[in-house]
Amino acid sequence: MSRLPVDVDAIRALAQILTETGLTEIEVAEKDSRIRVVRAPAQMVQAYAAPSGPGTALAPAAGPAIADPADLSKHPGAVTSPMVGVAYLSPEPSAPAFVTEGHAVTAGQTLMLIEAMKTFNQIKAPRAGTLKKLLVTSGSPVEFGEVLAVIE
Repeated sequence: MSRLPVDVDAIRALAQILTETGLTEIEVAEKDSRIRVVRAPAQMVQAYAAPSGPGTALAPAAGPAIADPADLSKHPGAVTSPMVGVAYLSPEPSAPAFVTEGHAVTAGQTLMLIEAMKTFNQIKAPRAGTLKKLLVTSGSPVEFGEVLAVIE
């Protein structure tokens, strides 16, 4: 039985991509070789991390209204993902975000981009209001129907 050479560096690089993007599986095929790296999906609790930065702590009374992801899908101001892809909050890595929590948005204003099949799709505000909550981070994978933001 012959042993195929294993490219450990390629496996490490693919594992790093999984970590950076939040994906659970990646596969690369080249000529007659194929490398597939799979990891257990992160718990759903990790997808909704607490706000970071100074002064972002919520008062106890305000927390439950926005914090529970199950309730957010029924929120009248919920902005959901129309597709599966990767969310980006700015047009390029060094540019400022399209929107930030707490600021006013207008109907039709770009909130973020979702990359699907190498195409960047603008996700626009369905109505005017205040962006109360952004539920995704730049570079995070999103699912169809997932709540991306809440506008009130």
